[in-house]
Amino acid sequence: MSDAWQWLALIGLGAFHGVNPAMGWLFAVALGLQEGRRGAVVKALPPIALGHALSVLVVVISFTMVQLVTAPDLLKPAMVTVLIGLGGYRLLRGYRHRVRGGMRTGFAGLTLWSFLMASAHGAGLMILPLLLGMLAPAQLMALSLCGPGAEMTSTIAALGSAAAGLAVVLVHMAAMLVVIAIVGLVVFETVGLGILRRGWVNFDLVWAGALIGTGIGLLLLG
Repeated sequence: MSDAWQWLALIGLGAFHGVNPAMGWLFAVALGLQEGRRGAVVKALPPIALGHALSVLVVVISFTMVQLVTAPDLLKPAMVTVLIGLGGYRLLRGYRHRVRGGMRTGFAGLTLWSFLMASAHGAGLMILPLLLGMLAPAQLMALSLCGPGAEMTSTIAALGSAAAGLAVVLVHMAAMLVVIAIVGLVVFETVGLGILRRGWVNFDLVWAGALIGTGIGLLLLG
């Protein structure tokens, strides 16, 4: 996959997370309807996006650290196992969540709620196949910035990996924030939460299928 397609896929994944009501806009709209003002919806969006980004960042940091000390031929099988395993677990368990949050909460509470919800969904795992393809180019770029004659060291590789990971998290968060803002405000201003009673895509089922499909695709491409 070319670099351009990788970034487009990353943006698309952020947009998909943004559309998913379980990732935050549903909570933001509920707060807005409870307080009867658009400002409550807007105010809820940054902590929701931040919590999601922190959850993804934890996964990305963990992966880049493992990648530096693990044989490359072991990374892909491990990633496939985790993706398919989590997808299968979510299909069997359904969409019941233990994460709970009161409707009266501040910035820290919303951030924590979003972090836990994204972590429960395994949001950061879908980014790993894309990140895997970006690490080598980022490490080579870090090496080139060191000047002619420089050699690839663990420090340079770590810096390149960190840069790639941070870029991935920021782009993903930006795409998600734009989409949850659009969806949240449109739902608040026009249809309210009644849209969920009239019919809505089961994003939890779609998400489980996406995890499994990504794992299978990664296995076949290997």
